[in-house]
Amino acid sequence: MRMKRVFAAAVVAIAAIGLQAQAAEKDIVDTAVEAGQFKTLASALDAAGLVPTLKEPGPFTVFAPTDAAFAKLPAGMVAELLKPENKEQLIDILTYHVVRGKVMAADVIGVDEAKSVNGKMIDVETMGRSVKVNDANVTATDIAASNGVIHVIDRVILPPKG
Repeated sequence: MRMKRVFAAAVVAIAAIGLQAQAAEKDIVDTAVEAGQFKTLASALDAAGLVPTLKEPGPFTVFAPTDAAFAKLPAGMVAELLKPENKEQLIDILTYHVVRGKVMAADVIGVDEAKSVNGKMIDVETMGRSVKVNDANVTATDIAASNGVIHVIDRVILPPKG
């Protein structure tokens, strides 16, 4: 079991290094699309009309859920959110994953919350070298893009109601 975890951590680290090498000249959207593990996020950004915003100069910090993170949502939720009549709810969820400015992993030490673009606060918890945003683990950090930085998370974080 420990060997599987070490191997998984190594794969994530190698993937993150590869993304960092390619990404510095690409914006957040292009970096995420090229990574191949953010197809659902890319579709959601497109459906919400947020692609042009995340191609702007920024800078932005994006907590990017992987396809596997979206798969953890209740059955049918993603398909429901992608419907045109649910666009505002989708925008609310996606903008909850974005913080204005370029916040690198080293910058979160001593931070216990961050204000998302949608105006609601994201809880930030650091424990040694691990970081959580709300109930999501940050699995890769500091993936550079021309207009900000991406941190990969293992769950979709949902904004608080109200």
